[in-house]
Amino acid sequence: MGLELKKIVVTGIGVLSPVGLSATEFWTSLVNGRSGAAPITYFDTTDYATTFACELKGFKADDYIDRKSADRMDPYCQYGVIAAEQAIKDSGLDLQSIDPTRIGVVHGSGIGGMTTYDQQFRTYMERGPRRVSPFFIPMLIPDIAAGQISMRSGLMGPNYATASACATSLHAIMDAFMLIQMGMADYMVCGGSEAAITQMGIAGFNAARALSTANDRPEKASRPYDIDRDGFVMGEGGGSLVLETYESAVKRGAKIYAEVAGVAASADAYHLTAPHPEGVGALSAMNTAMRIAGITPDRIDYVNTHGTSTPLGDVAEVQAIKKAFGDHAYKLSISSTKSMTGHLLGAAGVVESVACILALQNQVVPPTINCDNLDPQIDLDVTPNKPKERKIEYALNNGFGFGGHNGCVIFKKAPSL
Repeated sequence: MGLELKKIVVTGIGVLSPVGLSATEFWTSLVNGRSGAAPITYFDTTDYATTFACELKGFKADDYIDRKSADRMDPYCQYGVIAAEQAIKDSGLDLQSIDPTRIGVVHGSGIGGMTTYDQQFRTYMERGPRRVSPFFIPMLIPDIAAGQISMRSGLMGPNYATASACATSLHAIMDAFMLIQMGMADYMVCGGSEAAITQMGIAGFNAARALSTANDRPEKASRPYDIDRDGFVMGEGGGSLVLETYESAVKRGAKIYAEVAGVAASADAYHLTAPHPEGVGALSAMNTAMRIAGITPDRIDYVNTHGTSTPLGDVAEVQAIKKAFGDHAYKLSISSTKSMTGHLLGAAGVVESVACILALQNQVVPPTINCDNLDPQIDLDVTPNKPKERKIEYALNNGFGFGGHNGCVIFKKAPSL
């Protein structure tokens, strides 16, 4: 039996991704297997081992935010603010009629203002400490997106950031879920954003040998589960969900996208950057999320995996899935949408949650593209290269971060009104 919890539903979604600057564009790209990878345009990559990434295409902050405000936000903050405001608008909430102390924000970033850090450090080195911007610290810190979201919309409920590397925004969703369960808020805006395609960002991940170096074929470089995978592809963007109780959504006639059925977090307690080879922490998170959802493993139909396209990580997660689901693992559809978006680090969990929600709505599993030669260690249905229509009642989303942080959220197909 599951815990006696309120039914929490998603009533608003927002997303800025390398394959679409709205939820509609994002989903269309996923089902058509479009890669967002291309040569980096933000800086000269001549001396870099990796020269490509999944940048936002056609994004201009001025299209969404006034110039003065945008200039005082790092790109990661811009992405978060815009995704959150998309989600709030999509939810149909009338903020003027809601007690502002009853709506909060949990929005995280794995790294924070990397662009601002790069720029201000260069200013410091070239022109000295007195020329560093007074906005340097407020633009850098990873909690400022949550603060900006609340200030721009007047949201006075719980407000803070999560920061757990690539599990960041799944933990934000989990915290938002729990805050409503505890009665500390009636509505929550939750998610994450990241903008680490910078000189130091790419150099740092190259130094850690984490990124793919397939510079001659960037659109083919993110290839989860393929035997020739050689690392992840950096992505950027942001995502946001609006959560509230089912009763509240019904009362105001809101559109309901999905139910947040179960949430969980765990730790590997194993290694600074490598996953536990047997997926112990991932297994714990999946089992706990299913317990909280009050369902048995055979109820899950689709798993949007962490699936970063790293040799160790892909195998460890599949091992954990097989342990969590037993024989049912071979009836699951799994896929990694990172094959198209790249890895959005702290924003990955919420953007991939949007993918799960839209998969439930459309009853379609998005594909894992570039999976041409399946790794023999991986024997599950990874939905290679083409989307698959199938019945999906429950979709599970995994996210794992450096430091051994694990997050898992289970979404259920929207209850009928």
